[in-house]
This record gives sequence, C-alpha cells and structure tokens, in this order.
Amino acid sequence: MNDKTISKFLSLVLRHQPETIGLTLDAHGWTSVDDLLKRMAAHGKFLTREKLERVVAENDKKRYTLSEDGLRIRAAQGHSVKVDLALLPALPPDILYHGTATRFVESIMTEGLKPQSRQQVHLSLDYATASKVGQRHGKPYIFRVEAGRMQADGHLFFRADNGVWLTDAVPPQYLIAPDSAA
Repeated sequence: MNDKTISKFLSLVLRHQPETIGLTLDAHGWTSVDDLLKRMAAHGKFLTREKLERVVAENDKKRYTLSEDGLRIRAAQGHSVKVDLALLPALPPDILYHGTATRFVESIMTEGLKPQSRQQVHLSLDYATASKVGQRHGKPYIFRVEAGRMQADGHLFFRADNGVWLTDAVPPQYLIAPDSAA
C-alpha cells in the first residue's frame, strides 16, 4: 500500500467506520497501535509499525496522533463517530477561515456553518488552507469567520492536535463573505 492509500484507510477506521475491521476506539478516539495493525492484517492490509509511524509523521495534514509512549493512535479531528477528544477550550484568533463549495454558500448564509456528518465545524487558521479544503468539494468559496467575536459572545473553540480549529456551529451573523472566491 502506498502512503496515500494507507492514510485514506486510517481515516476510514479512525474517524468514520472502525467497525470495518472490528476496531474499537475508546471514548477519546484512541486505539492500540498493535490492535490496529493486527486487525488491518486480518483484513488484507499489511502494515509495519515503522511504516505506520512514518505515515503519521509525514502526513501533510497531520491527521493522526500517536500517544507519547507510541502505544496508541487516534485521528486528530474529523470524526463522524462519537468521540470526545478531551480538548480544552482555547482562545481563537480574531478571524478564522472556512472553505466550502460555491453550491453551499446560499444555505450557509441562511443557516450558518453546521458540522453536517462530523462532530464539529472545522476552521482553518489561514485562507490558503481553507481554499484547499473548499476545492475538495467543487469550486471553492472561502468564508471569514469572526471567531474572536464569537468567543466573546460565549461560543467555545478548540484546537485539535493538528492545528485545525473546532467549534460546534457558526451562526450566520459571524460569517463574512469574501470579496471574491479563490
């Protein structure tokens, strides 16, 4: 398996469908590296611990986190399965960004940003990252989010291990449409 295939498979079993290989995540999304490797092998996905550690370390989006002792692994964020990442509330920058496709803009302007199939809304620290996210869904459209004002109004923000900002929802009054899409 190449690194991209491995990363996609890890995303499937650590974020969305651990039952695909009979994997169990704990309440905080962690699972044993040994159990993961054993269950992957039982399903025809052979991977060494060294290769897994390299894929985790070199993943450009830092999607996965190894525990300090290297015995457990979890997805940094993006879960559709119920987990509590045990992140503490954090003070966000004044502005964060959210990339989406142009076809979703009208409903977002009316309803705000919702987590959809994920547990929380994902926000980026910079425009470029949000643009890359938006491109995955079609022609990108980047919203600026008044995170500082949201936080001052009582909304909580969390920063995942990989730097992605998370919040439960973004009401439309905190969205600033860009002058133009990327």
